[in-house]
Amino acid sequence: MRGGLSVVLDLGKTLSKLSLWDESGAMLARRTRPNERIEATIGGVRARVLDAAGIEQWARGVLREFAGLGRVARIIPVGHGAAAAIVRDGKLAAPPLDYEQPIPAECAATYHAQRDPFAQTGSPALADGLNLGRQLHFLDALDPALLSGDATILLWPQYWAWRFSGVAASEVTSLGCHSDLWCPASGRPSALAVRRGWADRLAPLRHAGEAIGTIGATWAGDTGLPADTAVYCGLHDSNAALLAARGFADIAGREATILSTGTWFVAMRTPGKGASVDPAALPEARDCLVNIDVHGTPIPSARFMGGREIELLTGIDARRVDINPDQPAIIAALPGVVAAGAIVLPTLTPGVGPFPDGTSRWINRPAGSIELRAAVCLYAALVADAALDLIGARDRVLVEGRFGEAQAFVRTLATLRPDLRVFVSNQHNDVSYGALRLIDPALAPPAALVPVQPLDCDLTAYAARWRALTMAQE
Repeated sequence: MRGGLSVVLDLGKTLSKLSLWDESGAMLARRTRPNERIEATIGGVRARVLDAAGIEQWARGVLREFAGLGRVARIIPVGHGAAAAIVRDGKLAAPPLDYEQPIPAECAATYHAQRDPFAQTGSPALADGLNLGRQLHFLDALDPALLSGDATILLWPQYWAWRFSGVAASEVTSLGCHSDLWCPASGRPSALAVRRGWADRLAPLRHAGEAIGTIGATWAGDTGLPADTAVYCGLHDSNAALLAARGFADIAGREATILSTGTWFVAMRTPGKGASVDPAALPEARDCLVNIDVHGTPIPSARFMGGREIELLTGIDARRVDINPDQPAIIAALPGVVAAGAIVLPTLTPGVGPFPDGTSRWINRPAGSIELRAAVCLYAALVADAALDLIGARDRVLVEGRFGEAQAFVRTLATLRPDLRVFVSNQHNDVSYGALRLIDPALAPPAALVPVQPLDCDLTAYAARWRALTMAQE
């Protein structure tokens, strides 16, 4: 990667992150911003929306700082799924919806009757606005004028590419992320997207690693970035993590799985060379789906809201609290928690994950804070284990993201899965590193893979009881 520094804008559901990288792939600076939960009025109705204006104000300040650290040559946006912006007349037609915005039952039912089969799209029917098509259906009901005139639908990473450069583009990893708008087999918009006219509103398709333009004059003036700073199309965040896994593990042409951890825990399996994916073989009702990688290859995936559930169970905001110092004490507490039979049953986020219909409850809830966190790590690892099973993970798993640093969690997972080699990287910027590999696939990993050592604790009976209790409530 030659010719100046690179900036990655990583827009997670919980945190927005900007990082600055040199030509060798070493990170020079990183800034984060917890995303605010805000509301706006759309068509006379108050709705939860993404804080596009707040993120932009923050980004201008950070980019100004980065411009003082060296010559920035490129910006690459990465974003979470199920988010899009409608732009019209050169500006946002309405604030982008937050996918946790509830959709009225009658509106949801009307939309559900129009959806294409899971076997065609690899996109399961999800709650609230997690299917982007349902968001568009809801917005159309609120304000039919939103998609009038020259209105264009931009997926979340591509909205920022457009905001930086003024060039509108679409890209497959975001279109193929449980949106209902894409057909993996044909590599084209879904029949639903065509019927509803949404396909005609999508910007031209570009590759995630393509420079689609240069930074606009206003951005250059406000930040001090060079006028020739290239803006790249960008991609879905979990797919960036998948690119990082391929770089870290040197697994081209072989099976491997990434477990990306943040607000969502997303397990994605890269099929071996020549292997194919049959969406019909995945259990749609258990939050399985088909993602699309940057090459257009279908990727079997399973997910649950792991970070959200950990925070609900512990009362700790992992965005703001360093979870590392307490890890030795949590690991030391695990055998006692197992012996006491302290168990959390899923699911705290109804309709989501491998056990979407389960009703969460504690059995023998620990009184101490460290013991409670140990039990929550056991819970998260058990649900992650179930997600890995659903997509047929084998050989090796790379755990990346915020909770890859939670040793109690990753070591429990390694103990539950003796058939798998579990790894972490020794940093938590894998999504950004994956985005950099779009530009330079030969980029050397900035960190080494670290094998995860199983616990010195037999979890066989504990795990069997958890599974039995979980299946009994399904």
